[in-house]
Amino acid sequence: MLTKTRGIVLHAIPYNDTYSIIHIYTEAFGRASYLVARQRGKKSKITKALFMPLSVVEMEVEHQNKRDLHRIRETKICFPLLQLSCDPVKNVLALFLAEVLYRVVKETESDPRMFDYLYRSVYMLEVSEKGIANFHLVFLLHLLNYLGIFPNLESYAEGCYFDMQNGTFVARPPLHRHYLDRSESKVFSRLFKISYENMSLYAFSRRERVNILERILTYYRLHLPEIPEIKSVAVLQTLFE
Repeated sequence: MLTKTRGIVLHAIPYNDTYSIIHIYTEAFGRASYLVARQRGKKSKITKALFMPLSVVEMEVEHQNKRDLHRIRETKICFPLLQLSCDPVKNVLALFLAEVLYRVVKETESDPRMFDYLYRSVYMLEVSEKGIANFHLVFLLHLLNYLGIFPNLESYAEGCYFDMQNGTFVARPPLHRHYLDRSESKVFSRLFKISYENMSLYAFSRRERVNILERILTYYRLHLPEIPEIKSVAVLQTLFE
């Protein structure tokens, strides 16, 4: 049975000399993997842009629930990612965000809210001109909503500590080591007010931005312990000098 769905490319790996496996977060099925022939020439129905991280595509797919690998019959780009292709900073950000999604998003069921958030995020990365240095921070913080691990911000009070392990603010330092001090906790509580619309108003030094990203990724690892190392972090940290 053929189904039409939109999807966001997360990762592509060679399968053999003829095929690649494309991991895509789809609107209709959640995360799914597709076996795609690496065809060449004008007659190919699968465009090269499909393999670019974060490409947003509209597909006609043959999807069977009992299979691990499905087939893409036709595909087209929903909107071109010209900036993500040409701008080196946006290109690195796209690689990082795609790797994060590939590692953390495992659901194989449709989640329209998640898809809409990812779709909007890719579009905003393409068109945004200001505050790009903070884009990945906005993305990661708000993605927590859709992963079901958003912290309890209402528990914040002046002088509290953020208990990263339990996702809440507490009056005293917890007995474990995964918490933020009072100063960091205050910054962290306010950081969630950042958005794609106002991210240009937040000024951080490179060191501050690195520290914030490290804290966010630590929070991810504490609540999603199966996440392997995000390899593109090292490249990302060299940006925004």
